[in-house]
Amino acid sequence: METLRTLPGDDVRQIMWRFADRYDIQMTVQSARSLARTLVARLVAEGARHTHEWTDHKAQLLDAFDSSGLTALFMDPHQGGFIEGPKNLALALVAFELAWVDAGAATCSLATNLALAPIHERGTPDQRDSYMSRCVPPQPGEDRTIIRGAFALTEPLPYVGVETNTLVGKLRVAEWEEGKEPILQVDKRGRFITGMDFANFATCAVDTDDPRIKTSCIVIVEDTDEGLFDRGAPTLKMVHQLSSTRDPVFNLKVPASRIVGGYTVKDGVIVPNYTHSEIIGAVFHRTRVPVALMSTAKLLSAVEPVIRYHRQRFRGGDAQPGTPKFDLGIQQKQDAVLRLAEVWAMGEAGASLGFETARLFDQLDPSEKEKDRIFSEQGIMGPKSQLSALRKVEKQAIELLGLEAQPEGQRDEARIEALKADPLVRYATLEALANILCPACKLWNTGQGANMMREVLALMGGYGITEDCPGFLFYKWTDCQLEATYEGPEAVQRRHLSITMTNEVFLARLRIWIEEFNILAATRPETGAGAVAASMELWLWTLEFLHRAKDPSGARLYHNRRQNVTFPMADALCWVMASRAQVGDVLELAEKGPENPIVAEGLEGTLGFFADLSMVQAARAAGECARVCAQMVYGFGPQDEAELAAFEALRAGIDRATAGAALAKDRAGQALTQVMIPEALDYPQ
Repeated sequence: METLRTLPGDDVRQIMWRFADRYDIQMTVQSARSLARTLVARLVAEGARHTHEWTDHKAQLLDAFDSSGLTALFMDPHQGGFIEGPKNLALALVAFELAWVDAGAATCSLATNLALAPIHERGTPDQRDSYMSRCVPPQPGEDRTIIRGAFALTEPLPYVGVETNTLVGKLRVAEWEEGKEPILQVDKRGRFITGMDFANFATCAVDTDDPRIKTSCIVIVEDTDEGLFDRGAPTLKMVHQLSSTRDPVFNLKVPASRIVGGYTVKDGVIVPNYTHSEIIGAVFHRTRVPVALMSTAKLLSAVEPVIRYHRQRFRGGDAQPGTPKFDLGIQQKQDAVLRLAEVWAMGEAGASLGFETARLFDQLDPSEKEKDRIFSEQGIMGPKSQLSALRKVEKQAIELLGLEAQPEGQRDEARIEALKADPLVRYATLEALANILCPACKLWNTGQGANMMREVLALMGGYGITEDCPGFLFYKWTDCQLEATYEGPEAVQRRHLSITMTNEVFLARLRIWIEEFNILAATRPETGAGAVAASMELWLWTLEFLHRAKDPSGARLYHNRRQNVTFPMADALCWVMASRAQVGDVLELAEKGPENPIVAEGLEGTLGFFADLSMVQAARAAGECARVCAQMVYGFGPQDEAELAAFEALRAGIDRATAGAALAKDRAGQALTQVMIPEALDYPQ
């Protein structure tokens, strides 16, 4: 039977992750990969990670980012960039490629983008063009230096990473002469701020400390402003050492025009157009995705080094070429390859979920701008007012999803086109999904990814971990711990999901997926679609049960403050969403693979292998989902017998849907013993 011949190359990945027709993104990926496997790998090998100080050695990264085009990736062409339109997928792929070697380098690359993100999402046109144009390398004939930025959100203890609505950074009016622009006093102490060693400006979250300023906001400070721009002490961190991190102190005077998004003056009070939380929401909605994919890159990058290590390190001194002991080493033992197959399966699921989310945000970006324009014209401002207005179009959004799910020829195409032409309906459908996939990939890819990286290290022997660990795997494992915390720790993601996963538009989409995957299970059972469908059905039934059930004291089970219920259900949903996305990528490869002559050669084996991984992961996800749902249904009992019987029938369906999963893992493990790998590592140690 045909099996996987070689490790999947770019042609396969371009199809699965949907950028086969984007030459600009392909070139960006090549630039990032070249930089990662040369300079970044050399810095790690030479011990640049052995200090948390920013050194001249590490500073080579900045010039390399500039010369490779990565610095300008975030900008539009008229600002000095080279990709028109949304760039979420491009940024996610760059983070993935850099983190393949070292996630600290990836974080360093993204630091200025993160500082610019508040300006990009909510800044005025002048703010956007001014700062983004100055952050790209000078064009021929230009005489200027590049400016770089930092994003100062986190606060001194005890508020670090816990409560972003609580700000200790303060903003006051320093001077306000009649007829002139107000001058503001910014007092901000940041903590764990990335990029501070080389930042020329910072976007700071501050709260009002003056009755003449109405709300919190984000304000831009520069190192040339009057006052104190102290970069602070280096953060004593043990991970991501290739990025710069310090605890800065700002005490500066800036003009009011530095308030991100602008302001108005009403009755003698400065009213920022956006509060800091409104801006942060828009920023983290997107920037969490590249961080999620950093952990995923580590899992997939571990496959080749582990295969090589198992085949070569464990040959033994008397093994002769051509013998199983020489060719396979420890891969003669089934456990080694089966556990590596599980690592690969989880890495594939994480990549599928992360890149699907990035592509979704590329669709959402223009839709969100159109929504903002419409609401602005209607005078609907502020998140609560916008949320209330969007609820009025939820019925149309659900109707659109239902119509699109009907078979071609039976659909009311005219009604579909009418609904799709409504920008608010389109936005509501996309936003409901983005509100699930974004926190899901950040939570699942980093949290479960860190757990699985421990498994990767466990596949090494004692020397493997301590002396000759290939592929920088030990560093990658420790880096994962930080990625699970960056841009909101796990509790923040679970809280986000516990609110958004009850959105009726999302639940309507979930019901459609259940129908689609049940049909798919009949035609492509090898993908694990049946297990995914059964998992989604059990999760949805349990959610509905939790809304109507009570505990023995009469308290409702599903409640915002009952995180022993909401958080496990959020975790279970993440497993299912990742597996669903993985099945989608396998189907995409099956459909588009034959059109590519390189992929077509050996496609049967490649496709069969990816389907096996998908089945392995679907069975694992189904088990996790069933475990959580059982805890919810039985854990707060006793419950009605009819309810329990209904649940048990659904859970039995999950067990049956995983039929063949062990055989799929056997095949995937066997494929790992036969797949060809390069003669040397893809980057130097």
